[in-house]
Amino acid sequence: MAGAPVRHDRQPSAARLLLTCCVISFGCFFGSYMRIPVVPLFAISLGADSVQVGLINGAFMLMAGLLSIPSGLVSDRLGRRLPLLGGLTLLAGSSFLLYWSSSPLQMAGIYLLFGVGLSAFSPTLMSYVADVTPPEVLGQAFGWYTMALYGGMTIGPAAGGLLGKALGLRQVFLVSGGLIFVMFWVALFFLPAPPGGRSGRTARPAVLPALRTLAENRPFLACMLATFGTCTGFGMFVTFMPLYIRSLGMNSGHVGLVFAAQALANALSRLPFGRLSDRVADRSVFVTGGAALFALALASFGLCHTVVPLMAAAALLGASMGVAFTAVGVLIADVVPRQLRGLAMGGYNTCVYAGMMLSAAGMGPIVRESGFRTAFFLNCGICLLVALGFYRLFRRQPARVTAGWGQP
Repeated sequence: MAGAPVRHDRQPSAARLLLTCCVISFGCFFGSYMRIPVVPLFAISLGADSVQVGLINGAFMLMAGLLSIPSGLVSDRLGRRLPLLGGLTLLAGSSFLLYWSSSPLQMAGIYLLFGVGLSAFSPTLMSYVADVTPPEVLGQAFGWYTMALYGGMTIGPAAGGLLGKALGLRQVFLVSGGLIFVMFWVALFFLPAPPGGRSGRTARPAVLPALRTLAENRPFLACMLATFGTCTGFGMFVTFMPLYIRSLGMNSGHVGLVFAAQALANALSRLPFGRLSDRVADRSVFVTGGAALFALALASFGLCHTVVPLMAAAALLGASMGVAFTAVGVLIADVVPRQLRGLAMGGYNTCVYAGMMLSAAGMGPIVRESGFRTAFFLNCGICLLVALGFYRLFRRQPARVTAGWGQP
């Protein structure tokens, strides 16, 4: 029928929509992550101690993890635009409210709002990218999108630190909120409902059957296992690497170098491996291989004692995340019916935050009792088991589970 010409005609529109999604993702995460180095310092200036600073950040991660699945379900039922615009509004509003906050308790409440906004924004925009992208370039599209996302997450903290020094801590929140608010207007005017993607309005799956469908989808469960498992390792890196580096006699500048190496390799690996995954029949090999390399990078941290080897190990960690997580995003879009993509992407985001929170909470006692090396080796073992579990669970699928591209 006329399917092929229609897809060809829509290709430029799909490319423009992808570019717009990348701009919004970069701008939103750049603006949000500008606050990362500023919030702890601002909270301390208001009288907070280290425990209260941890609770403020924990509030955001808790809400983002708890609400990502419900938010994804809302985007499936009501369409992508409403939760996307609502999430951007909450993200911008939380920055403006931080500017006016005057106590650590107020900051914790505002960060709860930040978590709600992120839970609405992130899975919805990922689902939108999957909705508007032709299947033959899905890996490349997710490579571009996640590179923009991690680019914003990488550059944002550095910009926030510099602005905080130049303008003052409170003023950073105004810049952050203003930038995210601009992204709201970009989304409002340049992101229409996905072509053929109004499934949220024409096909509203009941909640329990939708959850049951995903629970019976072995490839999807394999992707959730890989995401959760590797994010426990990433939580170990984010939470305890600064303390490990300090225990080796190095300073905060060395911490910045190690984190920059990870973030840069993570961002730059997304696009080439996304393109490569479009040329490979079985994308799951990238998840298995990426998770295995991720595990080896974690183990190597325990053997490094100077900054250059630590940077090399961090770069390997970041590159392996780029390989594995780009493939996971594509596989989820590929094996889940279109009308359940928002719910599936919500599950993905929940696994990200839950894995990081579990590691932050669970590895502390192990570090205290047995040291950093033991904790890194333990996380390596966990991630190797996760890679094996993903491989076995994904290969056990009885048949390919997909609704076909563009089908309701």
